[in-house]
Amino acid sequence: MNARKIFLVSILLVFALASCGAPAGEATLPAPEVNITQATTTPIPQTTFPLTISDGLQRTITLDAPAQRIVSLAPSNTEILFAIGAGPQLVGRDPLSDYPAEAQNVTDIGDTFIQLNTELIVSLEPDLVLAAEITPPEQVAQLEQLGVVVFWLANPTDFEGLYTNLVTVGQLTGHDLDAATLAESMRTRVSAVETAVAGISDRRVVFYEVDGLTDPNAPYTAGSETFIDLIINAAGGQNAAGTLEGYKQMSIEELLVQNPDFILLGDAAYGATPESVAQRAGWAELAAVQTNQVLPFDDNLMSRPGPRMIDAVEQLAHLLYPDLFN
Repeated sequence: MNARKIFLVSILLVFALASCGAPAGEATLPAPEVNITQATTTPIPQTTFPLTISDGLQRTITLDAPAQRIVSLAPSNTEILFAIGAGPQLVGRDPLSDYPAEAQNVTDIGDTFIQLNTELIVSLEPDLVLAAEITPPEQVAQLEQLGVVVFWLANPTDFEGLYTNLVTVGQLTGHDLDAATLAESMRTRVSAVETAVAGISDRRVVFYEVDGLTDPNAPYTAGSETFIDLIINAAGGQNAAGTLEGYKQMSIEELLVQNPDFILLGDAAYGATPESVAQRAGWAELAAVQTNQVLPFDDNLMSRPGPRMIDAVEQLAHLLYPDLFN
């Protein structure tokens, strides 16, 4: 399976399994300067051990001490671990965990979509495997049968859910304060953007292309109940595919009706370019094409339910309404 097919399969799994996101290219848009709160405003109670906690599958696990040898089965989990200071405790990670750069120095456990290399995972002697919604319950049970402690981290449905996930991982790893501080700073950053765009009456219409290479006449996009829709709305945009649910194809006929102000290419890393978009039949009539607002965008920021979703909100808001952030 080539990289682009892996990309599309991964993205579709995001909706089918509420997955963690897929790989994409480098970011091309600068983040706006937003004041960030560096500390929480209320004291954070230190987690006591042994810790008994329920995961997203309503399973109860117990840790006698903070996890020190962790295997991550999803890029979003890996990014959370590094963001809260628990990166050095990571001993294994899935092959799509490519951020931050230090993550690539951690042992790659191989395929996590079809079949886990349980022998390799067990050999790493983890005291915690951090799974995500892309991890089927059958794989969780398989690891448990081998005596491995698994925590299944449910994907958030909103930003508050994301902050809660950070705090939960902080509890599991002994980074309570780091996680709570990060969550508070992220909350402040999102609030700053939402406040800045709150008075906008004529919101920019955004079409986010997940995959336009498989079928350029009807590219896959992100509708409601997706992280991408959540980010577009928080940044003050209007999702051109907002009437769709999940990840669906959208015809050029419907695009002409929506006539987006911006077309963002989440598939830029796989060959989609503004020039190729303009050459598609009928696309030259779209406002975004006519005003040269067809732009690459880092899909990792948009599709992974981790700390960099906040970067996506800021970058997108800066792109849509630069005058508000200069």
